[in-house]
Amino acid sequence: MTRIIDGEFSPGSRLPSETKLSLHYGSTRGTIRRALAGLEDRGLVSPVQGAGWTVRSGRQSQSFEELRSFAQWARSKGLAPGGQVRRKEFGEATAAEARRLWVSPRTRVLRVTRTRSIDGRDVMLERTSYPDWIADRLASIADDEASVVEALSRDFGIVTAFAEHAIDAVPVSSADAELLGVRRASALLRVRRVSYTAAGEPIEYGEDRYLPDTVTFLVTASRESTPLTRTEFSR
Repeated sequence: MTRIIDGEFSPGSRLPSETKLSLHYGSTRGTIRRALAGLEDRGLVSPVQGAGWTVRSGRQSQSFEELRSFAQWARSKGLAPGGQVRRKEFGEATAAEARRLWVSPRTRVLRVTRTRSIDGRDVMLERTSYPDWIADRLASIADDEASVVEALSRDFGIVTAFAEHAIDAVPVSSADAELLGVRRASALLRVRRVSYTAAGEPIEYGEDRYLPDTVTFLVTASRESTPLTRTEFSR
């Protein structure tokens, strides 16, 4: 898998035969077949009748130099984005939500949990909290909407102008494992974010958890400026 992610085998290329892989790794062909089946389950390779296995895609990169939604980024890579709401509920703002959304504690917020997919494969778990001023409009958006950001702009004229991001890694929880179909022993790439209108009003406070073999984040730095800083992201 690492050789695919690192680009040694480009998308569309063929993998060595099972016999060659068996010799290279010192494993039985049965072990190699199980490993290839696991890569197929993760959307990295596809079997081709009479031609072995071909590489579908490795890790995709995303730059923070410009603001793009998950769906916009996926389409820019020639991929098909998808989304499905798994849970949607109103509740009282926690201290962290109140601080990030600039609302009073216990103010009504909408919490939405969604799985996000690329080419039909779930690659990210998204948990987002929305302030009361936008909550009812969010609740009316279809559960399978591919891009909430685009729906807000298209249907309600609410445009995301800028956002803050914090990136780290977290262990997989039981809920994460069930929704993304991964083992508890895995780790996920976490991106915590707050998005704002042009007037600086918070639109959402969210946390995205990506499967580790699906995306990297690219930051370009120079002596003059860089969009990335090392800091603590308060809870």
